[in-house]
Amino acid sequence: MKKKFWFSLASLALVGLLFTGNHSAIDASAKKQVVKIGVVGADTDVWDGVKKRIDAAGEKFTLKFVKFSDYNQPNQALAEGSIDLNSFQHQFFLDNFNKEHGTDLVSIGNTSVAPLGIYSKKIKNVKELKDGASVSIPNDVTNGGRALLLLQTAGLLTIDKKAGLTPTVKDITDNKKHLKIKELDASQTARSLEDVDIALINSGVAVDSGLTPTKDAIFLEPVNDKSKPYVNIIVARKKDAKNKIYNKIVDYYQTKETATDITKTSKGSSIPSWEKYGRK
Repeated sequence: MKKKFWFSLASLALVGLLFTGNHSAIDASAKKQVVKIGVVGADTDVWDGVKKRIDAAGEKFTLKFVKFSDYNQPNQALAEGSIDLNSFQHQFFLDNFNKEHGTDLVSIGNTSVAPLGIYSKKIKNVKELKDGASVSIPNDVTNGGRALLLLQTAGLLTIDKKAGLTPTVKDITDNKKHLKIKELDASQTARSLEDVDIALINSGVAVDSGLTPTKDAIFLEPVNDKSKPYVNIIVARKKDAKNKIYNKIVDYYQTKETATDITKTSKGSSIPSWEKYGRK
């Protein structure tokens, strides 16, 4: 009886140890570091692929996407620490944000170049634009300036060269067609198509609105060496620039699989930028 009793206790103890060991393993696997990445718009298709590859590799971290409705929110959220990274903007936009808000956010990796386009529901070619036509452009400094420069490239305006990459409507030196320019939040430009003759829409906003830049734009921004300031990036706080996990996320992003996803989801409109401009 004593032998049976001690054997039973030993068996229970062994089961307890085994259970405790398994429980710890489960806890360990559940305690992955969650990296919150801020994005603008509903589309996370490319990032979803990155997350799947990270999870499949059994990394000790995973991704969570925090979606914002406009371009003014993700940098502030990052600066305040409510997210860890963001991925929605180009370098020029970031530089201007840091200057205006006194923040020290930095790029840790290039993602893609998304050409700005001119869209219309009323005409098929910019040459058809009539005198006094209405035009909507983004109202932030960098994308607004970019839009005006694109109108110049399309032959519709002349901009003072002294304005550089950030011209405003005040820097228009020649407006032969007397275009009436309306400045809107970048996220609203696609919605304005019903009310204006042409709208200048960022690629991401266009895709989220069901437009295909390479197919639907009546004039698309050329991608060349002058496009470097408009390369989209993954952004972190300066103190986290060398964070190993964050930089590993960049490694997982900058792959052939991601390049394929970028081309597929943008229908050829966006170009993987690390292949042309390097890691960052």
